[in-house]
Amino acid sequence: MFRIIREYESGVKFRFGKYVKKLKPGLRLVIPVIHEIRKIDLRTITQDVPQQKCITKDNVTITINAVVYFRVFNAEKAVLEVKDAYFAVTQLAQTTLRNSIGGVELDELLSNLKNISKNIKEVIDLESDPWGIKVERVEVKDIKLPEDMERVIAKVAEAEREKRAIIVKSGGEVEAALKLSAAAKILAENPGAMHLRTLATLNDLSSDKSNTIVFALPVEILKHFESRNNDQIKDIVKLIKENK
Repeated sequence: MFRIIREYESGVKFRFGKYVKKLKPGLRLVIPVIHEIRKIDLRTITQDVPQQKCITKDNVTITINAVVYFRVFNAEKAVLEVKDAYFAVTQLAQTTLRNSIGGVELDELLSNLKNISKNIKEVIDLESDPWGIKVERVEVKDIKLPEDMERVIAKVAEAEREKRAIIVKSGGEVEAALKLSAAAKILAENPGAMHLRTLATLNDLSSDKSNTIVFALPVEILKHFESRNNDQIKDIVKLIKENK
């Protein structure tokens, strides 16, 4: 004779098969044979969209599954307008997911998955509104690619990383060349700077005894000593002649 409708439920009351009214939570009187009550859960429901194969716009076959989150905001419509609201939403999400995936390319799907899920959610929400159902979220759980496509994507990612490495390395070489050019210009404009730099380099090398230092003298210095030796020899010869 009595039915309890919980706080998170809403009741739809029929009398002799004809809709009477919606029932709020609480203890409700039900006369057998005359009355019938259908209780509808108003909480958010998580429904898994069955895994299915889809073909993207660029003709790549993928396997995808998703989850749809929805709730009933109008128990009267959910009972009177559709036979099984939960099953209807699941089927609608499945077909909408397949149609949406068929309109985008694989790269766009992988990079803009959040936006695509949002668009799918808006379509399902609009279509299920006459059933008294509000779709809150649609999330893609998993995307499976063919093994050949996975290898191709891995090669593309590897090539992209190599390209970035080469660009970074080239940029470093350009920057180093500019710094070296500036340093060479400064050394050329200041007399004795190159000699000081050479001495500093020798000092750094001398800290390690295992190093063998090969010091190259400029040709100009050797010519200077040669000219001085020739002058000394000439003076000695001159003195010998004078003594005679």
